[in-house]
Amino acid sequence: MTLIFAVVTGISCSGQRADSNTNLSLADKKATPETVSLYKKLNQLVQKGYMFGHQDDLAYGVNWKYEDGRSDIKDVVGDYPAVYGWDLAGLEKDSPNNIDGIPFEKMKQYIEESNARGGITTISWHFDNPATGKSAWDNTPNSLKTVLPGGENHQKFTIWLDKAAKYLLSLKDKKGKNIPILFRPYHELTGGWFWWGKGNCTPEEFKALWKFTADYLQKKGVHNLIYIYNTGGFNSAEEFLTNYAGDNYADILSFDSYQNNDDKEGKKFIDEVQKQLKIINEIGIKQHKLIAIAEAGYEAIPDPKWWTGTLSKAIGDYKISYVLLWRNHGWQEKEQKMHYYAPFSGQVSEKDFVEYYKLDKTLFEKDIDKN
Repeated sequence: MTLIFAVVTGISCSGQRADSNTNLSLADKKATPETVSLYKKLNQLVQKGYMFGHQDDLAYGVNWKYEDGRSDIKDVVGDYPAVYGWDLAGLEKDSPNNIDGIPFEKMKQYIEESNARGGITTISWHFDNPATGKSAWDNTPNSLKTVLPGGENHQKFTIWLDKAAKYLLSLKDKKGKNIPILFRPYHELTGGWFWWGKGNCTPEEFKALWKFTADYLQKKGVHNLIYIYNTGGFNSAEEFLTNYAGDNYADILSFDSYQNNDDKEGKKFIDEVQKQLKIINEIGIKQHKLIAIAEAGYEAIPDPKWWTGTLSKAIGDYKISYVLLWRNHGWQEKEQKMHYYAPFSGQVSEKDFVEYYKLDKTLFEKDIDKN
């Protein structure tokens, strides 16, 4: 009776969580104690606010690279993000560096350093198209089914997964325990731009790939992952869940959303994020899952009040676990433009970001370390 009461009171009139979701359990039933502990912590933190994350935060920023302890976020507010995003792409072809040019050894160092401070790591994987050998963005139809059991690239794909397993198990804390990772494979699956995306496989094939990946990694002894299901845009619960492999295969429900240059006031962005949060919040309550915005941003943040005026309004009162801003690459020679999504010293939205940092509901590394 208590459980039913807790779950019912967890849904307020607005459909937003009011209490802890008491029925949460991890997809991996053999998850390490540290991973279970992190998942519980994530559930407690949503009562306090949402975590701010940033891709590649410690490796480089605008006009700098590989400076120990540096971060564009830290330069602006004196604190690190709560969540750090990284990518495994490149590992599958034995490259010493990932897709963003970061040496895998350095990435490991950053993950271990941030974990020691109380920070949380999330990892995505823009891996190459196994059927063509081209990049993740090569969306040649039917590539995905070639990696499923019985497919011509299945063995190649299991070797890739072996490499990922080895790397994920190499990430250890000071006590030698595996660091828990928020793992976000096959992201933006509702878009057609990746080889695993919409139009390039059937929902059944995608679900089979997702299940095979999780089962295979667990068979290899990888029990430090919290699995994130992630889409691009969607208009209904049905669309969001089309490729969902089931509650036993995902721990966090999320989507990615970016503001575009044709939406200078951010109205479209706010409306879209609010609409999508409403949908996944209802699913999250029903399926007992945490929810997040796994990627977001407005390239070069030309709006000086974007953080408190647009991003904060887009998230509103929804109890999300985290929002992760994309990377601060800096100058792009090929495109001849600046490419960054978080402020740095002297950037036009810097002052507003300080105000955003001060909000009670935004959690950075110092805020989550206290828990």
